Amino acid sequence: MKFADHLSKSDIQKFNQLRRGSKQSKPETKPKKKEYISNQDWEFIMGMHRDTYKKVRGRVRGK
Repeated sequence: MKFADHLSKSDIQKFNQLRRGSKQSKPETKPKKKEYISNQDWEFIMGMHRDTYKKVRGRVRGK
């Protein structure tokens, strides 16, 4: 049996009013500010200016 089967009609109406009221009473959230990312940060994220390595006679050397 469902929970609503055990309640009277007046109790069901009270629950429905509470449920409807909670949807309307929610405060609106403010939009989040966009985070500014500098060019230096973008270069770090993209992997620019990283050390490069080259294999020389079986060993890995910095270029």
